[in-house]
Amino acid sequence: TTLINRIDWLSSFANEVPFVDGAEQLMGIEAPDRATHIRTVLTELSRIATFLLFLGEMGLQVGALTPAFYGFRDREYILNLIEAATGGRFHPNFNRIGGLKEDLPWGWISECREAMKIVFESCDTFENLVVGNEIFQTRTRNIGIIPGDLGAAYGVSGSNLRASGVDWDLRRDGKPYLAYRDVDFKVITHPDGDSFARYVVRLEETREAARIVLQLLDSLPAGPVMAKVPRIIKVPEGEIWTEVENPLGQMGYYVVSKGGTGPFRVKIRSASFSNVSILPWLLRGSYVPDVVTILGSLYFILGDIDR
Repeated sequence: TTLINRIDWLSSFANEVPFVDGAEQLMGIEAPDRATHIRTVLTELSRIATFLLFLGEMGLQVGALTPAFYGFRDREYILNLIEAATGGRFHPNFNRIGGLKEDLPWGWISECREAMKIVFESCDTFENLVVGNEIFQTRTRNIGIIPGDLGAAYGVSGSNLRASGVDWDLRRDGKPYLAYRDVDFKVITHPDGDSFARYVVRLEETREAARIVLQLLDSLPAGPVMAKVPRIIKVPEGEIWTEVENPLGQMGYYVVSKGGTGPFRVKIRSASFSNVSILPWLLRGSYVPDVVTILGSLYFILGDIDR
């Protein structure tokens, strides 16, 4: 988990979830309900932190400096929550096979509820400041259009694909994982498929993530956060594929175990690498100034690609 934290460093906690889930399935271990709910909360907080940065920086791509300050400012509230719970802002390494390292600290839940109010206010600010801005609309509407079927063929996923009208989200449509079956949320789509649509979809998904967090906090079960596991963990021989809806899109792990204390092989299907695979087609015939907004709207992490 120390290594997989660094694939998409903006969403480090979310990187851990499918890997640990795969090991738990191979061992026949089920994490306690409280641990599952907390994992879901922290995954959605990772989504919010990742998207707040995008919502601010996307304005910066077209010359608007102010939204970036708002994004960094409000993201700090979320990073403080993640750090308070896990001990790490960027690389929590908080998941364990069978549950979590420890329970939530005292007062964390009430602080999280207050932070969600800030998130909703922040989304309203971005809607007024960026979405309603005439210059931003001119620079992003009808720019970098990805047809839904072509995007899917190239392996584009997550918000980028939903912004092209494809109604697909692994939290709802994939194999059940975490506590998403216990909450109500909308899968946001947009018909246009352009840079503007990708911004609007992530803005609405930030609001939905905050609603998911509040629902989970209201229904957080009591109990332990770790199942009974051997002191030295040896995963039985076998192989498994797990996938989740990470903030930047579909992330999956193909894990092969030979019965040792570490995996024999791990193949990672990461979101950013697959999302940028469409760029040779997408940038063909584009104006140079539009390349900046197209790249910004796809929202990828270079560490994810470079690995």
